[in-house]
Amino acid sequence: MKLHILGTGTPMPTADRFGTSYVLEVDGDYLMFDCGPATTHKLAKIGLLPTQIDHLFFTHHHYDHNGGYPVFLLCRWDHSVGEERQLQVWGPPPTVLITERLVGPEGAFYPDWKSRVEHPASHRTHELRGGSLPRPEPSFDVTDTGPGQVTAPGGWAVRAARAQHYEPWLQSLAYRVDCDEGSIVFAGDTARCEPVTNLGRGADVLVVSCWDYQERMENEDRENVAVIAGTLDVARMARDCGVQTLVVAHTQPSISGPGAWEKVVGDIARIYEGRIIFAEELMTLERPAG
Repeated sequence: MKLHILGTGTPMPTADRFGTSYVLEVDGDYLMFDCGPATTHKLAKIGLLPTQIDHLFFTHHHYDHNGGYPVFLLCRWDHSVGEERQLQVWGPPPTVLITERLVGPEGAFYPDWKSRVEHPASHRTHELRGGSLPRPEPSFDVTDTGPGQVTAPGGWAVRAARAQHYEPWLQSLAYRVDCDEGSIVFAGDTARCEPVTNLGRGADVLVVSCWDYQERMENEDRENVAVIAGTLDVARMARDCGVQTLVVAHTQPSISGPGAWEKVVGDIARIYEGRIIFAEELMTLERPAG
């Protein structure tokens, strides 16, 4: 098991962080969780190709978690030569509708891919990459999913639970991956809530958003306490789940700089006694489960 942290920012772009995305290597497969802005470029920076990603899971559909989706879909399709497996995509509704509106026959990017399917210049490029004609249209296996078992293809399994974020306008999920090497939970953007805690019990690793210092949220930003965790709620989640490692992610600029993130870790360590990793973009955790 190897965890690549592609994006650990928020909707606010900075030179160091923007959006959210993770890739988990497990049993020879590459599982992506969320696909925020610039995800495809960040894949290239860590030495992975879009065609290596066969499984994509969305926690929810805020743009800092799905803004890179059309680029990833088109790039993966455009560089496929017929040897790749079909991309499997899961997420809460309306994942299927969003995909159709992006790359379906009446989608926003239909003129792009249609021209590549039909034009002789694109045919030649496709053949030079190792593909054959006729050039296939984009095709992906996309599923709206909810709590419970999501997929278990062999070697690993993924199940989901309801997260607490921007309901009822958005549905949100947390995911747990179990395999022989351990278990990891991608909580996404969520307040501290029972379904996510139950999903995480006994896991080895918890990856969770941390919006701000708890005291600042409770004194100045109380609306966000109900939709996303602060430092102390992150610590309580990790403690209650009993995980060995907590990965603190999706951090806004005010708590991500030198001197600030140290306070984040210190505050969490007062409650949670396990290993704490403050996530940085393009970081790879070789053995996240210990």
